Amino acid sequence: MNYYYEIKKELIDNEINKRIKDYSKNKYELQKYLNVGKLLLEAGKHYGEGIINEYSLKLTKDLGRGYSKRNLWLMIRFYELTKKMQTLSAQLSWSHYCELLSLKQEEISYYIDIVEQQNLSVRQLRDKIKNNDYNRLPKSTKKKLQNKEIIKVKDLIKNPIIIKNKHNYEIISEKILQKLILEDIENFMKELGNSFCFIGSEYKIKIGDKYNYIDLFLYNIKFRCYVVIEFKITELKKEHTGQIEIYMNYIDKNIKTIDEDKTIGIIIVKKNDKYIMEYCSDRRIIAKEYKII
Repeated sequence: MNYYYEIKKELIDNEINKRIKDYSKNKYELQKYLNVGKLLLEAGKHYGEGIINEYSLKLTKDLGRGYSKRNLWLMIRFYELTKKMQTLSAQLSWSHYCELLSLKQEEISYYIDIVEQQNLSVRQLRDKIKNNDYNRLPKSTKKKLQNKEIIKVKDLIKNPIIIKNKHNYEIISEKILQKLILEDIENFMKELGNSFCFIGSEYKIKIGDKYNYIDLFLYNIKFRCYVVIEFKITELKKEHTGQIEIYMNYIDKNIKTIDEDKTIGIIIVKKNDKYIMEYCSDRRIIAKEYKII
């Protein structure tokens, strides 16, 4: 087989297709790079790895830029990945995959799901990888994802939760922390996982003859449950779990409907005390640390 001829033919077909604006264009491009990756791998086995560099020089001369040795190796990696994962999402562009191909397979699977669910751009995906989204998941969650087990609300909450200090505040009070979160509420909800929607901040509830205010009140559409969040700039204390448990029970009694799941409580703290959480009687309460960047 004339591998170079076949590779060049696939890439020319792809360049022609790029000029056609239709829905299947992205899927067509991915398939072409998949075919090229397979051919390159076979050529490398037949002629040795040096043939990849030779083909890169010839393709650049014949077709122009975009066919560096690195890009050809990415196509090989793309083909190898597809064999392991069976199918890859056509919702991701080739540029998305180029950001992912240097990662481990379990990380790639996670980020593919996130791109699909949150419709992330290449830049947004790059930011998530840079912020170690996958590595900030609990070990138990990674195991669930690999074994394709059922995921719950608390499984996808990152630790630490990244909060951007866009105004470069030197002193972070609870009010400032809340302000930073509310100014970038969409990103904060994505730090918690998927399918969250905003209900209110400083949400007023009446317990007995006194008014109380929940720092942040959310709802998770996928898991059909309310989520109450409290912000603390100190390390976790036992009274924090008692306070949020009261709020959770209030929501369950007065707002939650019978077909919705029980309310989840999240305490955002400077430092988590695992001993307090170990002896916390309500397993719906989650404590996560935050990191200001």
